[in-house]
Amino acid sequence: MTLASLRDVRFTYAFSDRPALDGLSLEWERGRVHGVVGLNSSGKSTLCALIRGIIPHFHSGELSGRVEILGRELEDWDPAELSTAIGCVFDNPFTQISGIRDTVFEEISIGLENLGVPRDDIIDRVTRVVRRLGIAHLVDKNPNGLSGGQRQKVAFASIIAMDAEVMVIDEPTSQLDPESSEEVFEIIRGLKDAGKSIVLVEHKIDLLAAYADTITVLHGGAVVMTGPTREVLGSPELAAFCIRPPEVVELAVRLRDDGRDLGLMPMTRGEAAQAVAARMEEARRAY
Repeated sequence: MTLASLRDVRFTYAFSDRPALDGLSLEWERGRVHGVVGLNSSGKSTLCALIRGIIPHFHSGELSGRVEILGRELEDWDPAELSTAIGCVFDNPFTQISGIRDTVFEEISIGLENLGVPRDDIIDRVTRVVRRLGIAHLVDKNPNGLSGGQRQKVAFASIIAMDAEVMVIDEPTSQLDPESSEEVFEIIRGLKDAGKSIVLVEHKIDLLAAYADTITVLHGGAVVMTGPTREVLGSPELAAFCIRPPEVVELAVRLRDDGRDLGLMPMTRGEAAQAVAARMEEARRAY
């Protein structure tokens, strides 16, 4: 079963004269991390809202084309049911706190309470999640007093506690410093290792390259490139859509153009270091 199957999808927000999605088609498998990149207004957040069911149930506008989520047509999903199957973490950590709970523990519990989960089960699930994410020291703090990075972790904890099958994560590090960004991606690594299906919009391409199984490039509301991460981010066609590849890809291209091909297009610094070391060893033996 696929995670999402979209065919010639068009969506125009109410009172807008231009479509946010314009003939978009894609096919994503379950159990993988699907990275999404593109310039501002390329349709990334609209795509996330569509997969989540926020479009068309909460954002009004004109939608056409076929949208299938987890093997079911979008119109066949009840919005409440879909909300339990797909969890969301958005870009602004300061808007993801409810503001109505006095402690982080209570904040993380909100979704479970809304689902009618028994109290003892809520306590057990929240306790396990905060330990897993390393935020047990925050449970008694007021969520409104947390830093951006801490709030983002609490947002992840809230979704993980609900055990959603799919995670839609829209630029989770856009307002975080490098250290907090790395910590958020470690959470994403854990979700990936747990077999969750993840849609990840992220502008920090070097981090995305290290975690995503596939990359989809949006431009003008349509898919212009999609495929395995190494194939897409290593393609010279990426520049046509103003997407800069990871730094290690730029290094590999310069070495190749200088006649010192690494033999592999690296996606991470670790891969680049191994490839360079292998080439140096080959040169030493040849000498």
